[in-house]
Amino acid sequence: MLYLVPTPIGNLDDMTFRAIDTLRACDVVLTEDTRTSGKLLKHFNIDKPMWAFHAFNEHKALGSIISHLQQGKNIALISDAGTPGISDPGFLLVRECVAQGIRISCLPGATAFVPALVSSGMSTDKFFFEGFLPHKKGRQTRLKFLCTLNVTIILYESPHRLIKSLEEIRDVLGSDRRVCVAREISKMFEEFVTLPVTEAITHYKNKPAKGEIVLIIEGDSTQVKRKSPDKKSKRYQDQKDEEE
Repeated sequence: MLYLVPTPIGNLDDMTFRAIDTLRACDVVLTEDTRTSGKLLKHFNIDKPMWAFHAFNEHKALGSIISHLQQGKNIALISDAGTPGISDPGFLLVRECVAQGIRISCLPGATAFVPALVSSGMSTDKFFFEGFLPHKKGRQTRLKFLCTLNVTIILYESPHRLIKSLEEIRDVLGSDRRVCVAREISKMFEEFVTLPVTEAITHYKNKPAKGEIVLIIEGDSTQVKRKSPDKKSKRYQDQKDEEE
């Protein structure tokens, strides 16, 4: 079986008992970075072979991992932080396991965007998870697409690109659009700052952000208004007549 095991995004106490037991029971642990994961496993007294599995080798390593699973090995996949497959390696392996009829178990656990969304004060009933924007090619195209959505938008961002992203959001989505910058989630200096994007730019120019960032963007409420029926229109009146 392939186990997808979430790891803490900050506080090590977020590691679940089940995650620890699963890693101890597996034959091999696939890790995004063996140095980072080695520290985690050592902290929880887990002594297991680690195989590197990351964005630069996942295609090459895929066949060997599938072969070991088919031979009866239990393999756990972890990332540096959070749930594997969410903006981290995992999708290709899971897809191939599904195709080959290999059992998969994904444990519930830490992922950065959920606490960021819930703590932002923005609508949580519908949202669009974009992950990381393209660094260069296609970036403006994606932002223009996001501009049309009337749901909360979730991005992952790095500290050194935060100002650039906020300025692009202002230019494409409008200066009044609210954003929430969530950083260092579950760590000592956890912070959630919700402001209109222009004020957020000023705030972080004066106080540069540090640590991993989730950027929550308010949906375009004008899209909702455009979709509301015009009570003076013939189509709306025909609908009312049918209902009556």
